[in-house]
Amino acid sequence: MGSLISTLISPLPLPPPRFSIDDLPENCIALMYMKLDAVDVCRLAGLSRVFWGAASADFVWESKLPENYGFLVRKLFDEVPERLRKKDVYSMLLRPIRFDAATKEIWLDKSTGKMCMAISWKGMRITGIDDRRYWSHLPSEESRFHTIAYLQQVWWLEVSGELEFTFPVGSFGLFFRLQKGKPTNRNGRRACNLDQVHGWDSKPLRFELSASNGQHAVSQWFLKQTGNWGYYHVGDFTVENPSTPFRIKYSMSQIDCTHTKGGLCLDSVVICPCELKERLLEW
Repeated sequence: MGSLISTLISPLPLPPPRFSIDDLPENCIALMYMKLDAVDVCRLAGLSRVFWGAASADFVWESKLPENYGFLVRKLFDEVPERLRKKDVYSMLLRPIRFDAATKEIWLDKSTGKMCMAISWKGMRITGIDDRRYWSHLPSEESRFHTIAYLQQVWWLEVSGELEFTFPVGSFGLFFRLQKGKPTNRNGRRACNLDQVHGWDSKPLRFELSASNGQHAVSQWFLKQTGNWGYYHVGDFTVENPSTPFRIKYSMSQIDCTHTKGGLCLDSVVICPCELKERLLEW
């Protein structure tokens, strides 16, 4: 009888403690964020107050920024990078930013945080570009600069450019964005006029790239795509020091004067990390 009473009045075992995601240490979540890309960090930040707080840590976003972000902030925004939150710096660089009289544009790839750049044809030296017998300047919604150069007809084609810039560490590919045919709009639909396309089947275009550290590349391409934009790979270059200005020269030419050529659109040069080349070629 006594043992029964003692059993009835003894305290019941407590249930195991319940944990929620808010019980996780904020610094542990922040360390986890460093292994994720920026898109996943933003998604997880909406889970709870603690996940949101961890996503504001400076060291999380500094790990997503390119090594040259300090240079970019000073050049593009005329700001002191040490005075800005790294999350804000990332957000600022995520949007395409124009510079050098709006002839160049920089942006960070959303999934990788890698720096990409485009250079408008207006930032290049083009033989005869101001002679309207040979070249036309056309507005275009298909260009990020909203304008393209259209070659009507020429004997001697030569396009070149130079760039001095402080790049982040890594390997980069350089491409010319070209299209055979003049873009038009018919009844609200995209079309392409091919009347002036000629002279591109005889010999390939010659592309060349040289860098201040001695790297050099030459490539040749026939323009096979008609009516659609194509990215023609010039070559790759590698940057090892993110604090030193890096100089590159690039060119495109077809100087065989035995025949004329025409009907070509030139939009821009694109520079992107080598790991993004496949994605670029799918655009």
